[in-house]
Amino acid sequence: MKKLEGNVAIITGAAQGIGAACAKRFVEEGAYVVLTDINMEKGKDLAKTLGDQATFIYHDVSSRADWETVVKETEQTFGPVNTLVNNAGIVIQKPFDEATDEDFHKTYMVNQFGTYLGMTICLPSMKKSERGSIINVSSTSGFRGKAGLMAYNASKFAVRGMTKSAALEFAPYNIRVNSVHPGFIHTPMTDDHITEAYKQKAINDTPLKRGGEASEVAQMIVFLASEDSSFSTGSEFITDGGRLA
Repeated sequence: MKKLEGNVAIITGAAQGIGAACAKRFVEEGAYVVLTDINMEKGKDLAKTLGDQATFIYHDVSSRADWETVVKETEQTFGPVNTLVNNAGIVIQKPFDEATDEDFHKTYMVNQFGTYLGMTICLPSMKKSERGSIINVSSTSGFRGKAGLMAYNASKFAVRGMTKSAALEFAPYNIRVNSVHPGFIHTPMTDDHITEAYKQKAINDTPLKRGGEASEVAQMIVFLASEDSSFSTGSEFITDGGRLA
């Protein structure tokens, strides 16, 4: 039996990186998957390769209207949602005295507010399913500060806290909420928006002496979406090669 047989999942930021790796694994495990992203070309192409169990919807996670559209179309296509992976995120790396108000606000709107909207707007659909699992992708930056990443730190600490609050409020509906905290993972986001010096330092600070792969994080997310983690809620699951040890 496949781990996610018959599940209906929404995965944000699914056009590349960790989100794309999750979409592939979810389909392999039997789920029906709605991939969402602002990158329409990559998102549509990936959904097409995944076959009839997947579809793509353009989605700005900071928009309530977009979230409402995504949930409505998911229900029309596959049925009520029972799995949500709040994966979409951005990082803007700048020294504190160079960062702007706009940098902070943009990071907050995608990383924190987008996660909040996802949980809020998917909740009624999950209630119809009478079960659910929400996986919020935070970071090791949700545990400790990092120079040049104040806005990112703030948003990822917030995701960790919101996850715990939601876990308590959603438990009566048999909906579990957990957070995943990747360390340095090789993705287009880290490749394009993090300096080479920071990447090398991150690898040097990792006991396993390498960056992680998106597929390794996806494996953890599959576990949390499945009944293998049926008694886990409000908890942090770390995939960082030992960096926080």
